[in-house]
Amino acid sequence: MKFTPTKTDFDLSPYTGLTRDSWIEAAKYLLSGIFGNIKNIEEPVVMPRYETEVTYPSKDAPMWRYKAEIFEGLCRSFFISAPLIHIDPELVLNNINIREYYKKQVLYAVTKGEKNYVLNYSDMKELDESGNPFACFQQTVETAALVICLWLSKEEIWDTYSKEEKDRIAAFLSDFAHSNTVPQNWRLFNMLDLAFLYMNGYEIDEDIMRDHAQNILNYYVGDGWYRDGQSFDYYSCWAFNMYTAIWNQWYGYEKEPYIARRFEENSNELMKTYPLFFDRDGFTNMWGRSGIYRNAATSSFDGNLLMKNSSINPGLARRICSGSLLQFLTRDDFLWEGVPTLGFYGPFIPLVQSYSCAESPMWLAKALLCLHLPADHPFWTSKEELGPWDELKKNETLVTTLDGPGLCMANHEANGITELRTGKMVKDKTDLHGIWNYGKLVYNTKFPWDSFYENGAASEQYVVTYLEEKTPVVITPNACFWHGEKDGVLYRRHFFEYETQTETHWRTAINLADFAVPYGIMRADKIRLFRRPVRITLGAFGFPDNGTEVICKEKDGYKAVILKGHDHTGKEKQLAFTIMDGWDNIEIMHSKDTNPDSEKSIILCADTKREKQYGYEPYFLISQVITKESLEDFDEDDIFPVKDIEYTDPQKCGGYGPVRINLKSGDTKVIDFEGIEGNLQL
Repeated sequence: MKFTPTKTDFDLSPYTGLTRDSWIEAAKYLLSGIFGNIKNIEEPVVMPRYETEVTYPSKDAPMWRYKAEIFEGLCRSFFISAPLIHIDPELVLNNINIREYYKKQVLYAVTKGEKNYVLNYSDMKELDESGNPFACFQQTVETAALVICLWLSKEEIWDTYSKEEKDRIAAFLSDFAHSNTVPQNWRLFNMLDLAFLYMNGYEIDEDIMRDHAQNILNYYVGDGWYRDGQSFDYYSCWAFNMYTAIWNQWYGYEKEPYIARRFEENSNELMKTYPLFFDRDGFTNMWGRSGIYRNAATSSFDGNLLMKNSSINPGLARRICSGSLLQFLTRDDFLWEGVPTLGFYGPFIPLVQSYSCAESPMWLAKALLCLHLPADHPFWTSKEELGPWDELKKNETLVTTLDGPGLCMANHEANGITELRTGKMVKDKTDLHGIWNYGKLVYNTKFPWDSFYENGAASEQYVVTYLEEKTPVVITPNACFWHGEKDGVLYRRHFFEYETQTETHWRTAINLADFAVPYGIMRADKIRLFRRPVRITLGAFGFPDNGTEVICKEKDGYKAVILKGHDHTGKEKQLAFTIMDGWDNIEIMHSKDTNPDSEKSIILCADTKREKQYGYEPYFLISQVITKESLEDFDEDDIFPVKDIEYTDPQKCGGYGPVRINLKSGDTKVIDFEGIEGNLQL
């Protein structure tokens, strides 16, 4: 059953209708589904499971993995319940008093000998047979959720424990807080554990705290973003820019004012552009790992509001947070047995990581932490605002490029969609999952990435097939180097089968150049081959196929295929894929179980070949994908927007010199790859 708010106010919230009461309804909706699977107050939060091949615990998993699942279920569901417990301490679901349940289960989790004891760090270390002196464990992650929730429900739960019970919890936390962690966003978990202990009068090692804090600060790359491991994704927003705000309140402002001030400055820097990552409806893009956390990406707005000198517009922040909440909770496939699915919308295994379990999607409850803000807070009392969307002229696209994390957003007035182009990415050449999450050419808020990869083709990716082998070799790009924007054109480079032990000149590459048009992105990319013959393909976004009209058109020597149909929820969808210079045909491919929205999908795929090992054949591949949520026809000039293309070389292959693309709108884009070699960034 999908979420339908009953308490709405379209005067205060003209775009979503949601108010604080609506959010409380949403939290109870989520928590009711979870507690529908818990028979009594003694049972842990272990939910029904339909997937056993990718997620943990596997059938042969060690005991500690089952313990980790119990702790993950407890702490992540506590994220939903803690604000509700403070608002309604006597809340009862499925005949269980929620406050008493968590008070009891937290003690069980930290107490040796109890059935639901989840093991402290020392116990985990004794069980570990890896021989790794720096081993760390899933429980560390959940301790951070635990201390946040004990803070949110301080009066109702933490303050009601006896001194002995508090000491027991503190000893458990201290064991994790002072022990090994993963050297990326996980440092924040230890920092919050230490800060919670300090705030409550327990002794901590302040040097350990300072070491973690300075490392987190030095992961910062600018524009409000932090490098997490080697990647950039929403962890910058639901971890770095959420947890640092809480840490500042508990510890930083008092004990480490310089670091705290920098965390606050970075949060305010993020707020300058972070609203532009969401579309006009507030939709979150399916991008980066842990997509099962969904609208948790909005939690950094709440994080900024926790800072002493917050800069975010509260009406804009609530509009985005509410829009993203509705994006997921209003779908009839969002829950399975009352619990958020392992997917982005419905169940979608290509998205899921092995570090997840059935309870992991509850991490989306970070978005619900805003319920700790009192009813009279500006986040709840300000009128919803569209922000920059309100200022766009008809058919204008606002493009924002961030060189620090290598991210570029395009906010299209014409369709209300936001498209994200990413860079600074390297994945193992066999890691298709990582490539889908980080290496697509474009991420679209209304057309989430499709995992289709068959017959030498993939959605929103180039694929190259070497044809001279007896068995053709199919390769995909696994590295994206960032160059940046110049004169309205974004430059990047995709390497195929990139690896450090092989010189890049022995690797196929494509120099990427793309720019925004009213409904999408136009590409003018240049191939860089070292061997031929090859087949090159380029897929468009996966299109949900619930009965699709297919229209083929040709004009000015260019070809286009238009798809018209509906997504799983019945919303109208339309996509047009146009190929221009460098391409031969568009193939229509059908797929099943590769699209997060619908069981069936269609992928339009451009196709061409290059035959001669050293032949001077066309180097440029020019194409366009445009989309909208309407069946109303695109104007013909939107589908075929190019007036003419001017090449420097007389052969018109684009081997050297600038290429000028003259558009029928009167605009001209100059594509010039000279100099890109001197400034490629990871």
